Amino acid sequence: MNQAIEVFSPNRVISKQTVRWMVGFQLVLLFFIWFFSPTVFLPKPKEVWQALGEMWMEGLGGELITSFVLNLEAIAVATVLSLLMAYLTVIPFFRPIVTLLSKLRFLSMVGLTFFFALMSTTGHEEKLYLLVFSVSVFFLTGMAEVVASVPKGEFDLARTLRMNEWRVVYEVVILGQADQAFEVLRQNAAMGWMMLTMVEGISRSEGGVGTMLLNQNKHFHLSAVFAIQVTILLLGLAQDYGLGLLREVFCPYADLTLERK
Repeated sequence: MNQAIEVFSPNRVISKQTVRWMVGFQLVLLFFIWFFSPTVFLPKPKEVWQALGEMWMEGLGGELITSFVLNLEAIAVATVLSLLMAYLTVIPFFRPIVTLLSKLRFLSMVGLTFFFALMSTTGHEEKLYLLVFSVSVFFLTGMAEVVASVPKGEFDLARTLRMNEWRVVYEVVILGQADQAFEVLRQNAAMGWMMLTMVEGISRSEGGVGTMLLNQNKHFHLSAVFAIQVTILLLGLAQDYGLGLLREVFCPYADLTLERK
């Protein structure tokens, strides 16, 4: 009874077991609402499951691999570019440039697709450029804020150890904020999956799960659309979990620091 009260009380710390029960209950409740929903346009779980089997036989697995590889490639390129530009903000000359690039996140893709099409020589390159741009502008914004928020005391501490300024940047900004870089990456990696349908709809030469999703949506096959969406969601969650594991492997100190705080 006390645990039930704690769950509905603000700013309470609950046990891990209570969290598991709470999450399980909410998942069952959502499934119950989905199963008995009176909405005509919402496919039932059985219909989605059947559509998933049919789509899998039509090559959904191969299309997922194609899209997953494209997304990983875009995330890798965006990560390198964004981290490089964010770290360069320690140099005053680059701060206005990075600020300008971060503002590009407000731009619509309408019109930009033509620009990226002129830059690319293949459909794969065009899709890659579009995904890299979509992820980078948000990744750069978040990472630049991480670099700017490093406490001045950490720089001063490194200088007292007789480090030169470049060594200070390496130790304090790059190594010291590595856990935050992983966290920003996790938050923005999902952007690639959100933009995937659009970029694969622009260039359909390689196929991909986005192309399959657009085809099913065009013919109003809602059960197939939901099946593909659920598959993308599960794959995205697996990707997010994998990035979380990498953060724990390379930055095991991060969670310890949070616990002490």
